[in-house]
Amino acid sequence: MVQIGYTMMTEQAGPGDLVEHVVGAEEARFDFSVTSDHYFPWLRSQGHSPYAWSVLGAAAYATSRIPLMTYVTCPLMRYHPAVVAQKAATVQLLAQGRFRLGLGAGENLNEHVVGRGWPGADVRHEMLEEAVGIIRDLFGGRHVTRHGRHFSVDSARLWDVPDRPPPIGIAVSGEQSCALAGRLADLVIATEPKAGLLESFDRHGGAGKPRVGQLPVSYDPDREAAVARAHDQFRWFGSGWKVNAELPHPDSFAAATRFVTPGDVAASIPCGADPAAFVEAVRPFADAGFTEVALVQIGGGTQPAFLRWASQTLLPALRKEFG
Repeated sequence: MVQIGYTMMTEQAGPGDLVEHVVGAEEARFDFSVTSDHYFPWLRSQGHSPYAWSVLGAAAYATSRIPLMTYVTCPLMRYHPAVVAQKAATVQLLAQGRFRLGLGAGENLNEHVVGRGWPGADVRHEMLEEAVGIIRDLFGGRHVTRHGRHFSVDSARLWDVPDRPPPIGIAVSGEQSCALAGRLADLVIATEPKAGLLESFDRHGGAGKPRVGQLPVSYDPDREAAVARAHDQFRWFGSGWKVNAELPHPDSFAAATRFVTPGDVAASIPCGADPAAFVEAVRPFADAGFTEVALVQIGGGTQPAFLRWASQTLLPALRKEFG
């Protein structure tokens, strides 16, 4: 069985619209929702990037059933892990236990804004491991004082602690991050349907834990319009995280993808209104062993039409096939 989720893509819609969209996703009966946590959009054409945690607070209050999750927050530079712990605990209380904290080693695109430079992947993974330890200690309701290699915490304590702390997910893209997630996470997060990632996660302690993937889609009754929109706003997606984590600005992504064609995008992202194409795009995640897949409908203004179509056509087709 694969649960099907909805993505609040902060890079393509403003805060009020994002809350309306997740309310619509709950009404459409999506199984869960996730939100990105960005300071910049990937490309200028996406046009947005509100503060994800304000959106989550409003979404928690505006919905009653649908689970929420960050996909993902970087607790290394832009946010200190002690602050992430406070935010996550607060959202968990507002959501009455429906929140999961997805964490990752971040992208230069969002973290460079605080002017600390951009460390290599090995250092970022060290920082992430230290950050997860701080967050878990604070979730326990204790005073925390730490002076680690990367972070200092001076007598911090959370005064509003949920009875059930948010489960922590860690995003993976290779062996090193899979080892980290297997040891430290309650669930694993990935954007590529690679069975090897999940096998590595399992080897390092992740067996039996949820595994959450994400898939961009471009619904439109006019397939050519769907392809054009996907190319305009999402052609960066196929570059892989070794590239995507390093580039510092939307203009960098525009330059790096200038030779990507609409045909290239259409070959990797389901476009149009044929539910069979969307089912086949989810299949590699199901075959790899993912238990959840969050769909990203490309184009902020297309969300209401997509949600109506998903409710009536797409979700029934996906559940018939996977669950």
